[in-house]
Amino acid sequence: MSEQKRDLILIGMPGAGKSTIGVLLAKRLRMAFLDTDILIQSGEGAYLQEIISRQGIEGFRQIEERYLLGLSTGCGVVATGGSAVYSPKAMAHLKSLGPALYLQIGLEQLKTRLDDLSERGVLILPGQTIDMLYDERRPLYERYADIRIETTDKTPEQVVASIAAILEA
Repeated sequence: MSEQKRDLILIGMPGAGKSTIGVLLAKRLRMAFLDTDILIQSGEGAYLQEIISRQGIEGFRQIEERYLLGLSTGCGVVATGGSAVYSPKAMAHLKSLGPALYLQIGLEQLKTRLDDLSERGVLILPGQTIDMLYDERRPLYERYADIRIETTDKTPEQVVASIAAILEA
């Protein structure tokens, strides 16, 4: 299990379960856990949506990139924000820390999990729908994924078991 010695980077859509699965996975593997959205909120002293409202989408992306580039080895399981994949520089850095695990979720299940995007701090353009965001981001997640984990219709515990089995193989 040499991969367990490295950090594990969780990527995927908002609502795919990165934070929930990340905590459970970190416990199972006896690793630290870091949620980059919480790191940004703590560092900036504001909720994600407030930062997006003040700085705009591009401003938020720059802030997010700065925090991601500041991560070093030893973070453990890292749950990234869904928009991390917009920064090739940040993704290259994250992948240098460990493999990127793409938590895949079907669009219909995603829609049931994401009720109010404006409250969640999701980077979405005015007029953009969840369908459009999903179609825009899915190729980016695929590009950066070292390991793909299907989460649709699975409990967090089942997803963690799937990841553990892959890492042990």
